[in-house]
Amino acid sequence: QVRLAESGGGLVQAGGSLRLSCVDSGRVVRPYTTGWFRRAPGKEREFVAAINWSGTDTDYANSVRGRFSISRDTAKNTVYLQMTSLKPEDTAVYYCAADPRPSSWWSRSGYDYWGQGTQVTVSS
Repeated sequence: QVRLAESGGGLVQAGGSLRLSCVDSGRVVRPYTTGWFRRAPGKEREFVAAINWSGTDTDYANSVRGRFSISRDTAKNTVYLQMTSLKPEDTAVYYCAADPRPSSWWSRSGYDYWGQGTQVTVSS
């Protein structure tokens, strides 16, 4: 069974930083694209960032561009989301997703495999 596991969430003050990790169990068909999404209270799950298998192509939501950075360590089966200059509006549950051939990088329907999520709370 394919498993993705996120970690690294927590409580941080505005302006602070966190690094999220997404580890796959090794059963996602390679190569695959990994995306990060988030769901804030009362809102729909939204795209945050994505990276291709080789790490040569990335994309970000406008709301996080310049503050967040996505990267991949294929040897560790891990994708990272480095978050800096955090704002209260970044508060959400963050999910990683993977798919060998996503129909869309930016839509949650484009990914078949999902983690359980990790909570990020940014206090003002």
